[in-house]
Amino acid sequence: MKVGVAMFCTDYAMPPADLAVALEKRGFESLWLPEHSHIPLSRVSPFPRGGDLPKKYYDVMDPFVALGATAAVTRTLKIATGICLVAQRDPIQTAKAVASVDQISKGRFLFGIGPGWNRDEMENHGVDFKTRNDVMSEKVAAMREIWIRTKPEYHGKYVDFDPMMTWPKPVQKPHPPVLVGGGVPFGARRALAYGDGWLPNATRPTYHLLDKMDEFRNMERAAGRKIPITAYGVEHDPESWRAYEDAGIERIVLSVASEPADAILPMLDHWAATL
Repeated sequence: MKVGVAMFCTDYAMPPADLAVALEKRGFESLWLPEHSHIPLSRVSPFPRGGDLPKKYYDVMDPFVALGATAAVTRTLKIATGICLVAQRDPIQTAKAVASVDQISKGRFLFGIGPGWNRDEMENHGVDFKTRNDVMSEKVAAMREIWIRTKPEYHGKYVDFDPMMTWPKPVQKPHPPVLVGGGVPFGARRALAYGDGWLPNATRPTYHLLDKMDEFRNMERAAGRKIPITAYGVEHDPESWRAYEDAGIERIVLSVASEPADAILPMLDHWAATL
């Protein structure tokens, strides 16, 4: 089982390039960076985990810029968005960002995506919250055309462009893996419909992922396909990791706080001893 680390990159946290070097040196498989373009002060949407929205959500850096920096200082570490808010992004520009990071990293990029939860943030980008999942799936389909075709075109309800040319194309063929986030059953259903993998949270307010694995395996059988699973936000205790491996989960991701190196490195050292 592979082990990755996620952090909200901010100007007061360990710099992403330094974190990436530390992870690669200690044998971790991947680095995952989330995103929020901004947080509207209207705060219509409650924080899914309850309570006040943590400061790091307001302060997080652009993931593609930060991942470009990490790609330049590493050689084997996979770098990933976890998650990219595809519904509120321009698909043509995002396809170029994905391909560019995959080129800079020589094919080490993982494209973790999700529909998002912040209604007012999304609506500032012109996306209706009720249609965000349909918008996301269509934008993914359009980006796949851009990555694969020399002269792509796409004509859908939410994305519409005539034949064009745009480079670079990704190193990975046909394109970097698209890992679709979300829980059971809706996120899992989306991942099985058009994802190259499933990226659920390890814990939800109403259930634990491991308790839902039988249900997901039944969904796989009904869909007629199996996809790898990356469990995001797994417990920090290494004693708990074996259960994920026993459940057939390909990768776990450990979330760390947006803190300086002197707080992060001892945690990495402790976890690395068990890898």
